[in-house]
Amino acid sequence: MAAVKKDEEIPKDEVVENGEDDDIEAVEEETKDPAKKKKKKKKKKKTEGDANADNDTEVVETIEQVQSVVEDGGDGDEKKKKKKKNKSKAGKGAVKEQTNPPTIPIAELYPNGNFPEGQIMEHGPAEGVDERTAKDRFSSEEKRALDRLHQDIYQEIRHAAEAHRQTRKYMREWIKPGMSMIQICEELESTARRLIGENGLKAGLAFPTGCSRNHCAAHYTPNTGDTTVLEYDDVVKIDFGTHINGRIIDCAFTLHFNPRYDPLVKGVQEATEAGIKASGVDVRLCDVGAAVQEVMESHEVELDGQIYQVKPIRNLNGHSIGPYRIHAGKTVPIVKGGETTRMEENEFYAIETFGSTGRGQVHDDMDCSHYMKNFDQQFVPLRLQSSKQLLNVINKNFGTLAFCKRWLERAGASRYAMALKDLCDKGVVDAYPPLCDARGSYTAQFEHTILLRPTCKEVVSRGDDY
Repeated sequence: MAAVKKDEEIPKDEVVENGEDDDIEAVEEETKDPAKKKKKKKKKKKTEGDANADNDTEVVETIEQVQSVVEDGGDGDEKKKKKKKNKSKAGKGAVKEQTNPPTIPIAELYPNGNFPEGQIMEHGPAEGVDERTAKDRFSSEEKRALDRLHQDIYQEIRHAAEAHRQTRKYMREWIKPGMSMIQICEELESTARRLIGENGLKAGLAFPTGCSRNHCAAHYTPNTGDTTVLEYDDVVKIDFGTHINGRIIDCAFTLHFNPRYDPLVKGVQEATEAGIKASGVDVRLCDVGAAVQEVMESHEVELDGQIYQVKPIRNLNGHSIGPYRIHAGKTVPIVKGGETTRMEENEFYAIETFGSTGRGQVHDDMDCSHYMKNFDQQFVPLRLQSSKQLLNVINKNFGTLAFCKRWLERAGASRYAMALKDLCDKGVVDAYPPLCDARGSYTAQFEHTILLRPTCKEVVSRGDDY
């Protein structure tokens, strides 16, 4: 969620060696018809007596071995080994396979509570800090001990990340031109809710699904009655979040169907990767912004015979993330300059970049849909009963997480417009209108959540897609 600056058939000879020469024919018959096995065994015991019973048992066991070989295609032992390996892997990872479309909650796929780790990277080089420091962190026993102290938090954020990965994997294949934006958002949100195992404020969606199109860069989600349809020539930013116990995954990508937008999307994605690479413990926030701007401005896109340099949207930025707090205080610029504040151990950051063919600056526009309770606001007396009732709905369902009008209605609120305005006027709730560049321009966005562990940098939301 953006802040304004402010995922072998056994050879016959071998069979003879393993069995009895006199019983070759019996073995071959038994492999053809397993049902004859018991009859053969009983017949031998009656005719040859107890002295040969042990010998007959060996013949029967040989028959079973041959059957196993025939059924396994000649590599029975190899398959047994593979099964053992697969069982050991299942113990570490998923023990079930996800359905398509995905319906099984992530917690059921990983019942042991060990969720997939994100991409592990070294911390970026920090101004004034020895380069060996980041590498030494990997092997430092002290840093490893600090890592172990926070495993519960790490597993929570990885749980949320896996729900995000599987949801977006499905949605990237599912979304097609001609669908309404409400249809897209409702499918995404219902999928994410199933996978995260929605449970009040303990698990669920962290903020409304952003599906901003073209010149609109962020904070647009359709309100009830919005008939907007996704078109072939649209560039749409899909920005959604999941959380477990307030540990938020903020992750976004850009979808487009017309290949003429490839250079724009590629430029923004590469800029995001540059920001991730530059980030790390002790890194200055302004240095991350400089790295992003340098990469993004090296790209250009041709549209309708005109060349546009891809510009970073200078009044949008990444941000630190806290428990139940999407914008936790620190901002990560996407242009050079800005804060010299340094990143610290065990901080979470949303590294997000926006590129535009327009002016490279956004302003509030269109009907507002995003709202969020003010995290720092103290008690404010409310006179209107409707405002008190709406605030109770917000506290119960969202707390300090962002929400939208559709979600209020889903929670049972009705005729809330005046009450919502009153809460905004009193500073209890903040409104986040859509952020737009110049009309006719196109914007793109990519974003990942990173965790600055004492030993390394973990790109928690990394997936096979981006």
